[in-house]
Amino acid sequence: MHRLKARVVRLTREAAEAGMNTAEYAMGTIAAVAFAGLLLKVLSSAKTQAALAGIVEKALS
Repeated sequence: MHRLKARVVRLTREAAEAGMNTAEYAMGTIAAVAFAGLLLKVLSSAKTQAALAGIVEKALS
């Protein structure tokens, strides 16, 4: 009986931790999408595009 109770407790803890992992992945995904949006905004600006074009032209010449 003691082994059964210990197993139930262990399985309950594992199930609770599985939910935490899902929440952590969701937060990581949200952070990655926010960072990608910010990066897109910065890289699509005229100043950044001109600077990148200058770097590429300098590297190829």
